[in-house]
Amino acid sequence: MEIPFVKLHGNGNDFILVDEIGLSIIPEEMKGDFARLFCDRRFGIGADGVLFLVNAEEADYGMRLFQPDASEAEMCGNGIRCLAKYAFDLEYVTEICTIQTLAGIMEVTMGYDDEGVFSAAIDMGEMVFDGAGIPALSEGEYQKEIEGYTVYAVNPGVPHAVVFVEDLESVPLMDIAPKIRFDASFPQGANVNFVQIRSDGVLAIRTYERGVEEETWSCGTGATASAAVAHHLGKTGNEVTVETKGGPLIIHLDDHATMEGPAETVFEGRIVF
Repeated sequence: MEIPFVKLHGNGNDFILVDEIGLSIIPEEMKGDFARLFCDRRFGIGADGVLFLVNAEEADYGMRLFQPDASEAEMCGNGIRCLAKYAFDLEYVTEICTIQTLAGIMEVTMGYDDEGVFSAAIDMGEMVFDGAGIPALSEGEYQKEIEGYTVYAVNPGVPHAVVFVEDLESVPLMDIAPKIRFDASFPQGANVNFVQIRSDGVLAIRTYERGVEEETWSCGTGATASAAVAHHLGKTGNEVTVETKGGPLIIHLDDHATMEGPAETVFEGRIVF
């Protein structure tokens, strides 16, 4: 038995993609274990998650994402860009398409520039703020002190905690982030973003990702969440550059939030049993 796959990444946030258009390659009950096995960076292919490109009733195509802990995530901003690139390269879609996720339908606008660099802009939807300005945590609060940090909550498709810090590199991320990620305020858990606002207005960000359970090189929904909170609190304008460990993402904030960034194909392969 052979399973074809493609390895892609968005700013270093990397994925194994399995094309299931028209057929099921990995049985439903095995998808989580498949991700657990092949996301392993020593004994598998190595990735932050496995993307399944699937048929969809209400969009051009669908995306499912299984993470290294075998859980299924609602969506992933970098993952959508990678999946869109794959579909675009195979001419499944044109420059504008829709992708159905567990968090809703996302519109993607994409293409190559004159230098052959692929980029995609994802409509992340409306960032809804209420109460004190931030969507409520489970206790009905809008921000909370956790482990000595002021934590803001926002959900651009996936639960996120946003923490502003003065010095990003001095943050003990692997010590503090899991405690925030598993805090009772986030019943579904949360990705945790530590954000430093630089003098030029750029947001530098480090993200601990739920399901991966470690720091990732980039998080598209994390960049969107951080920019949305910073803008809503009056710390930035409505176009924000977010510098992730793997490179920049551009977030546009109007009625909807739009995330723009690259995606690259790394290699194609086959898993042989």
